[in-house]
Amino acid sequence: MKNKKLIISTLFMGTIFFAGCTHKPEYLPENSPKSSIVTMGIDRQDFEKAASDMAKSLLSSGALDKSGGGKSVVMMSDIVNDTTQRFDVKFLTKKLGIAILNSGKAILTSAVGTQRDDLAQDTRKLRNNDEFKKSTTIQKNTLYAPSLSLSGSILQRTAKANRDEQIVEYYFQLSLTDIKTGLVTWEDEVVIGKIGSNDTVTW
Repeated sequence: MKNKKLIISTLFMGTIFFAGCTHKPEYLPENSPKSSIVTMGIDRQDFEKAASDMAKSLLSSGALDKSGGGKSVVMMSDIVNDTTQRFDVKFLTKKLGIAILNSGKAILTSAVGTQRDDLAQDTRKLRNNDEFKKSTTIQKNTLYAPSLSLSGSILQRTAKANRDEQIVEYYFQLSLTDIKTGLVTWEDEVVIGKIGSNDTVTW
């Protein structure tokens, strides 16, 4: 019994000791040295750079400008992750969407596309439900169809730099398509390259 108490006491003290040695979680300031640590995989900084560069290119191209005034309606379409890593492409598309909206040149739709809000369709089913007041349900002919579609892909290329190092390049490619004509009105690519040890994995 004494040995059992001794083991439990030792484990308890050991837990306290290791807990005291670990660092508490903390927020990273945006421009702190820790937040600029480079990894061989795609990280937050890569998404921010790709989104920033793409947004500047798109907004300055004039492709979002609508003839006759008004705002174009943009739909987020497929952005394919063709890399060895698993991540949510919304890290990229959300930042692009914010830039597009803030520009005042276009507006996004969540009624259709890969980032659609299914509730936009589900709530319309309520018009046939007698439990809801007809004056509060959404009537037909109220949704705006998109005129432009934003799509693309993220590609990865890995090559050997020398005996000890490898080069990993990520290609962020986006296209804006006029849905009515099927013509691509804007296209751009941002390439982010990194070099590191052959022992470093990218996933």
